[in-house]
Amino acid sequence: MMTDPQQLDFRSFHVLTVVHRERSFSRAAEALGISQSMVSYAIEKLRKVFDDPLFVREAGRTYPTARCEEVVAYALDLIAGFDAVRARPEFDPATATDRITIACNYYERSFMIPVIISKLRRDAPHLQIEVVDASGHGHQRLLDGEADLLIGPYRRQDASFYERMAMTDGYVCLMDRAHPAAGAPPTLAQYLAFQHIFITYGGRWLSPYVSEIESAGHRLSIALRVPSPAGIDKLVAGSDLVATIPRRLATFDDPSLAIVDCPVSASIEVKMVWTARTHHSAVHRWLRDLVSRSITELT
Repeated sequence: MMTDPQQLDFRSFHVLTVVHRERSFSRAAEALGISQSMVSYAIEKLRKVFDDPLFVREAGRTYPTARCEEVVAYALDLIAGFDAVRARPEFDPATATDRITIACNYYERSFMIPVIISKLRRDAPHLQIEVVDASGHGHQRLLDGEADLLIGPYRRQDASFYERMAMTDGYVCLMDRAHPAAGAPPTLAQYLAFQHIFITYGGRWLSPYVSEIESAGHRLSIALRVPSPAGIDKLVAGSDLVATIPRRLATFDDPSLAIVDCPVSASIEVKMVWTARTHHSAVHRWLRDLVSRSITELT
């Protein structure tokens, strides 16, 4: 039987969002600094109000129900709305002294961040800005309050996040100009036979071109694995190695290198991602618009 919703309080919804984020009652209790029994009590009240288990255990893990995702989305909006009401109503970039943290990786830092920072310094010179490495943990950094905005090719979808498409990019092959295939785009068969440099991104992200190759039943001939694209040009120069990199990273001023189109049509979708914590904030709405405009100008 459903319980009177007037028994709920603001804190119950907050507890729900933390359990949803942590996927654990015990970890939620630790994050909130309260006992696990208090967490269980809050969730039990919500279960009775919404007439749904909200969380279920499968194979030793805690999973939210579909109804839980709906309630969490409402709770995040409720919390964000309260924060928006509590925050100052106006924002003047010229005088703002807020602290902003952007999480991203090498790709975004290489050509997006310099333009974004230049515009931020021009329009809001007193903002305190920090750029941190996402390293496959960007979404968690958002949830933990360690970052305000995540920029990158991320595909995580749940009720905890908002996102906006920023740009798309394709792939090219980087090789030494003396490589036999340097004169023209390779066929897929030629491409698969190359001695590849494989960028692992620390094992936390798989490039879309690799996913497309593997889904077609093919495999790359990998000669070298590296954690990031940093310094990839120096590894390629004077060797028979080939690196597949995003087109916008292929800006090397080195006549000994050749850049040809990749025969794999996969694309990279770069998005801006944020949470309800900053969704209604005037300064962060302004920030997201500035970042979006800056990236659009680059494309």
